[in-house]
Amino acid sequence: MRATKTTDVAIMGGGLAGLTLALQLRKTLGDDSDIVVVERNHHPAPAASHKVGESTVEIGSYYLANMLGMREHLESRHLPKFGLRLFFGSEAQDGDISRFDELGASSVLPVRSYQIDRGILENHLGQAAADAGIRVEQGCKVTGVELSENNGSHELTFVDGNKETRLASRWVVDACGRAGPLRARLGIAERSEHANHAVWFRLDARIKVDDWSSDANWQGRCDSGRRWLSTNHFMGPGYWVWLIPLGSGCTSVGIVADPSIHPSSCFPDFDATMNWLRKFQPTCWKAIDEVKESLMDFRYLRRYSHGARQVFSANRWAMTGDAGVFIDPFYSPGSDFIAISNSLVTELIQSDNQGRLSAPRCSSMQELYFSFYRSTLDLYLGQYPGFGDLGLMACKTTWDYAYYWSVLARLFCSGAISDPRLLQTAGGSLLRARSMNQQIQRQFRERAALRRNDPASGRFVDQRKIPCLWNLNAALEQPISSGGLASEMDANVAMLGNLSEVLGSVLGATSVTLGEERERELIGDLRHRLAA
Repeated sequence: MRATKTTDVAIMGGGLAGLTLALQLRKTLGDDSDIVVVERNHHPAPAASHKVGESTVEIGSYYLANMLGMREHLESRHLPKFGLRLFFGSEAQDGDISRFDELGASSVLPVRSYQIDRGILENHLGQAAADAGIRVEQGCKVTGVELSENNGSHELTFVDGNKETRLASRWVVDACGRAGPLRARLGIAERSEHANHAVWFRLDARIKVDDWSSDANWQGRCDSGRRWLSTNHFMGPGYWVWLIPLGSGCTSVGIVADPSIHPSSCFPDFDATMNWLRKFQPTCWKAIDEVKESLMDFRYLRRYSHGARQVFSANRWAMTGDAGVFIDPFYSPGSDFIAISNSLVTELIQSDNQGRLSAPRCSSMQELYFSFYRSTLDLYLGQYPGFGDLGLMACKTTWDYAYYWSVLARLFCSGAISDPRLLQTAGGSLLRARSMNQQIQRQFRERAALRRNDPASGRFVDQRKIPCLWNLNAALEQPISSGGLASEMDANVAMLGNLSEVLGSVLGATSVTLGEERERELIGDLRHRLAA
């Protein structure tokens, strides 16, 4: 049995990327445009679905809360995030987390971000799509895509049981995640040089790191009892372990590792993973072992990073989210990539509707996206060996946050991510920022090669006391200054220049083995030198 339908935009995949794109297109194009989402699963999904991407940062949070109008849902059904928090030296400790070294903020930064439960969020998005008049074809498997080369309609074929449907569409967008059928169909997949692997699972239990110590000083140096709301990272040479709380009451656990240091044979199943945790993160292992009977699921993924030679085409097809590129879960950039690619795809489709779509404009949009991709990839390549080094990570996170908030996040949150006039007037400053980032990431890689993993002694690097970080974060949702965004970009890039000099000198001073007191002095010096 076969049916034929037509639409303006066909989106393959009804997960986070596909549903948010459909809603953004509806808000931008209005009710006149017909949008169809083809999704293999049925809604509603389980409340706590096994999908990575529970933690959001500023771009993704701004996109969901402000651009898609989901703030009330995020506030009521999900958890507020207490930033990124890193613990060091755990394998040498006796189970009291107050003895670990800690890197994070003592209080919540101004701009809110969230720990999202993907099942709850995607069910909400699915209902919002239906309420907006978007057709969602559920329980359907895409079996074919034929792309027109002569400005005609593309053809998407999908099946639901014994029923086959052919869908003629002006635009086809792949939002199918890692499966990426369009990427495979066109032969444009690109192997990433970032070869790490990851394992993740969920426990139907609440794990709170705040309960891992009764030390009053440790409890009091951060907002009381709220560390568990952070994306908590347990760091070591070549790896990190995450603990993320979910609104449904579950806890997401993951391990991300460099295979040259921690090979894939360490993580084939849950038991082997627990043995690895017992060796490298015994305190974390103990907390998980106490609730291991509540294990909900388990997944292991080799070489999770992947790229693509092309993601947008003037021939009216595109890929968004993981269907195009994916780099690394550290810093939680997945929802950022969705927000940016969805916004660029929406602009291209709007340009087509207005008769303004051109190959040069499409190429410039793709180059903008790939520039973000390459700059983000640079944060990870060759740097995992240094993940157990508190001195390195204090410098690295300071730079990476400042670079992200002062340039990309500010451009996105001000609605100027693809403004050609701004990119032209501020182009010189943006190129200087990119060059500085490349240079300092090389310094980070050189330090990472030392694989330092000094014994912990309860040190705390409080990012709340680094004024430039607080100010840059607070500025994300502030009105554009009277001098305009281009002037603000110039000032931000000048600040980054000063920051790179300070961090370079601090990093150089800590590049040899130091005594505990000298290391403490240098970390304190970093905070004070960044106060200007």
